[in-house]
Amino acid sequence: MKKNLIFSKRTIQLGLIVMSLYAVVISYAQNYPAKSLRFISPMAPGGTNDLLARSIAKKLSEQLGRPVQVENRPGAGGNIGTDFVAKSPGDGYTLLMAPLSSMVVNVSLYGDKLPFDPIRDFSPITMVAKVPLAIAVRQNLGVKTLAEFIALAKKNPRKFNYGSAGSGTSNHLTGELFKTSAGVDIQHIPFKGFGPSFTALIGGEIDMVTAQIPSIKSYVDSGRVIVLATSGAKRSPALPTIPTMLESGLQDAEATSWYSVVTSGNTTKPIIDRLHAELIKAINSQEVREKLLAEGADVETSSPEELSAFFRSEITKWARIVKISGAKLD
Repeated sequence: MKKNLIFSKRTIQLGLIVMSLYAVVISYAQNYPAKSLRFISPMAPGGTNDLLARSIAKKLSEQLGRPVQVENRPGAGGNIGTDFVAKSPGDGYTLLMAPLSSMVVNVSLYGDKLPFDPIRDFSPITMVAKVPLAIAVRQNLGVKTLAEFIALAKKNPRKFNYGSAGSGTSNHLTGELFKTSAGVDIQHIPFKGFGPSFTALIGGEIDMVTAQIPSIKSYVDSGRVIVLATSGAKRSPALPTIPTMLESGLQDAEATSWYSVVTSGNTTKPIIDRLHAELIKAINSQEVREKLLAEGADVETSSPEELSAFFRSEITKWARIVKISGAKLD
C-alpha cells in the first residue's frame, strides 16, 4: 500500500511538472513574437531564394508587428546558411528560406561531409513555391534555339561553359542534366550565388546559365539574355513561347526547383503552428502571390507534415538525378 501511495504521489508530481512546462510553452507561444525575426537566405542576393525571402519577409513583418530581417549567408551550395539555422535556438526567431539544394541535393553530393541532417535538424513549416529553370545564353553567342546551341557545343568540345549558383545547387544539377541529355561537353563554373553568375553572363564572361525563371524574368523581357528552353514538365506561364527541354527532344531532362520555410528542429509545436498560420497568410496574400506568379514562381503551400514527407521523397528522387547527371563537387 505504501509503495502504491509513493508511486501515486510521484505520478501526481510528474503530472504537475508536465502541466507547468506545458503552461510555460503555451504562454511563450501566446507572447510570440516579442522581438524581431531573422530570415536566413543561404544564397547570395539577386537570386530566386533571395527574392522569395524578401517578398515574404515584408508581408510577415506587417502581420506580426515585428521586423523580419533577411540575412544572406551564401556558400557551399547553401550549406553555410542552412547549417547556421540548424544550430540556432529552437525559439522561432530564426527562419530559413530552404532551397532544394541544401535540403535535398547536398545529401547525395556531400554525403558524410554534410554538417546537418535535413530531416533531423529542422522543423518544416510550409512549402512556398515550385520553379522551373531556364537555359539562358549570352546575347552575342549567335544561337536562337536549343538545337543550335547543342550543335555548336558538339562541334567545339569544352570551348563553352555555364555558370551556376554553386556546386550542388539546382542550377548546377540542371546544367549537368542538360549536358548528359544533350551529349555535350561544356565546363561548369560555380559562383557564390546566382547573382554573380548572371553578372558574368551579362558581361560575356561565361556562355550559359541555368537559372530559376524569377531570377531572370526582367532580363528576358528586356532582351538582355536569350532563353533557349525551360526545365519543367510543361511550359512556364511566365515564358509561354519557350519550349521545354523535353519538347526540344532531350529525354529525362526534367527538373523543377522549389523553396520552403523551415526553422531549427527543436522548435515547439505551438510556435510552429503560429508560424505556419502567419506564413500561409503572407504567401497567399494578393500582394505576394501576384508578385511571385508574375515572376514565374508556381505558388504552393503545405502543412508541416506534408513538407516533411516531401523532403524524404525528394532526397530519393534527386539522388537518382545526381547519379544520372554524373555531377560532382567542384
